[in-house]
Amino acid sequence: ASGPFTHPNSSSSSFTLVGIPSLEASPTCLGILFFSGYVVTLAGNGLVLVVIGVDKSLRDPLHCLLGMLATIDLVMVTSVVPKMLSIFWLRSTEIGSAACFLQMFLVHSMTSAESGVLLAMAVDRYVAVCHPLRYQTLLGPSTIARMGLAIVVRALLFMVPLMGLVTRLPYCRSHLVSHSYCEHLAVAKLACADPGPSSTYSVATSSLIVGMDVALIATSYGMILKAVLGKECPWKALSTCGCHLCVMLLYYVPGVVSIYAQLGGGLSVRDQVLLADLYLTLPTMLNPIVYSMRTKQIRRAVLKVL
Repeated sequence: ASGPFTHPNSSSSSFTLVGIPSLEASPTCLGILFFSGYVVTLAGNGLVLVVIGVDKSLRDPLHCLLGMLATIDLVMVTSVVPKMLSIFWLRSTEIGSAACFLQMFLVHSMTSAESGVLLAMAVDRYVAVCHPLRYQTLLGPSTIARMGLAIVVRALLFMVPLMGLVTRLPYCRSHLVSHSYCEHLAVAKLACADPGPSSTYSVATSSLIVGMDVALIATSYGMILKAVLGKECPWKALSTCGCHLCVMLLYYVPGVVSIYAQLGGGLSVRDQVLLADLYLTLPTMLNPIVYSMRTKQIRRAVLKVL
């Protein structure tokens, strides 16, 4: 217990990331797969941010929220994929404790922030469909700015206590993390003290955030359905919600499956890690594609920039 992992904040402590357990024999193929997804993610989300910044007609609330979503996706995937590629291609598996905890903070705070943005998008769709004449008044720039601030503050309030619980644990056991990034449950298992409080806090707050956001999103769509049913061309009004529904399913379904697969233990460690990696990389890659294909304004702006 006197080794460097007794004091995880010391400069001499570090962790070793396995990558994807039992798939260490095919690092080149895995690297190509995740590198390709990373390039598509950077290009897609970067292009969305460029067209929103250049085209003044895309300054409405929905596109501001879309810009926030693209920024979150870029931060989240960049905090994970470059290190994964160094594991697969350069065999650079070691990560310092400070870098590990920073990666953990970025990944989990961004997932919380993305859920908040999806909730804000649901509010935007509710106002656009149910109160179209008051859309610009209810969702002005100051309202969107307050929404963004609330999303960031909530993510910090969730992550700061969790980081305090995880970093205070004494890491005097094996330093081998059976994951391709510093996922907090995988790191906490290495502690020589009881990681139960941090795991309980993480599961409870994650379930609360996701449960609350999903309930509010479902409520907004219930009010949208109530408002459009019985009117002429209800599908035209509902079609404006299609992009948000697709992105929401891409985010929540794999996320919930990934979290509870780790807790339930029904899947092998390899499958759990693969599911977690795909949860972080696949939605960030597909989100801009979904919006580019289904939103005429974004599609026209992208073609104009290109």
